[in-house]
Amino acid sequence: MSDTAASGTAPSATGTIAFLGLGHMGGPMAVNLVKAGYPVTGFDVVPAALDTAREHGIPTTGTAVEAVAGAGVVLTMLPSGRHLLDAYRGTGGAPGLLETAAPGTMFLDCSTINVDEAREAAELAVAAGHRAVDAPVSGGVVGAEAGTLTFMVGALPEDFEAVRPLLEVMGKRVVHCGGHGAGQAAKICNNMILGVSMIAVSEAFVLGEKLGLTHQALFDVASAASGQCWALTTNCPVPGPVPTSPANRDYQPGFAGALMAKDLKLALNALQSTGVAARLGPLASEIYDTFAAEGGAGRDFSGIITDIREKSDADKSEPGTSGS
Repeated sequence: MSDTAASGTAPSATGTIAFLGLGHMGGPMAVNLVKAGYPVTGFDVVPAALDTAREHGIPTTGTAVEAVAGAGVVLTMLPSGRHLLDAYRGTGGAPGLLETAAPGTMFLDCSTINVDEAREAAELAVAAGHRAVDAPVSGGVVGAEAGTLTFMVGALPEDFEAVRPLLEVMGKRVVHCGGHGAGQAAKICNNMILGVSMIAVSEAFVLGEKLGLTHQALFDVASAASGQCWALTTNCPVPGPVPTSPANRDYQPGFAGALMAKDLKLALNALQSTGVAARLGPLASEIYDTFAAEGGAGRDFSGIITDIREKSDADKSEPGTSGS
């Protein structure tokens, strides 16, 4: 964390931050900015999110355009690239954020969207006389609340340095990945690895059950051998070996299955647009699409193990115990 953020004194050059998107992730992020001394004005289309923001001392406005007027930074945390582009351009004849904002405004997007959409958004912002940064996050709601998110940043070097103090208030790791769109590229590549590895770890545990291994025995071996990975040692899909994993809370997220399905779809789009001869990424996308559609959308993505277990050959031996 920077000295500025640690002191709680906001740089005067930043001006007001218009924070658009005060949901499960955006709300806590905005609160952390306020706690660090930054002036924040918020907006969300969900009334309950506005109520929660005001309860935490964040002034809100009736429209996004009102929040942006006079802001030095416009920070967006929106559901999709289409939402972002529509907000930038305006819809139905109404002015967009780019038209409303003062010249030279910093547009900082923390949504997770397609790489091509992130680059298009940056091009629109720059063409309108503004500055643009894409900075998707990793760390989930817990990280947003604790201020320990990881930010993957795509920006010009000078723009990265300009937003770094803000990001260091909301996160513990800030990585400059390259130019516009590079933050989104890093995010989807990382989450494709995560989705594929969680499926592999879950399949291995179900196979271990069928072969008579306890969960603890398999964990003790794999966590200290070549099978070691974050999906195993931090977000272990079975209860017991890692007490803090969502598996011990009936797969309450965490990182929801719907979000993993979304991120893998973004990775699939990128694979197709670049012509990468990938096989596991597309298959993982298909698996998580089905998982989300069949009741896993609101469960932690590690709950994929229950889907694998249920679909395993019913004629084989029943799953073993967790090793208790």
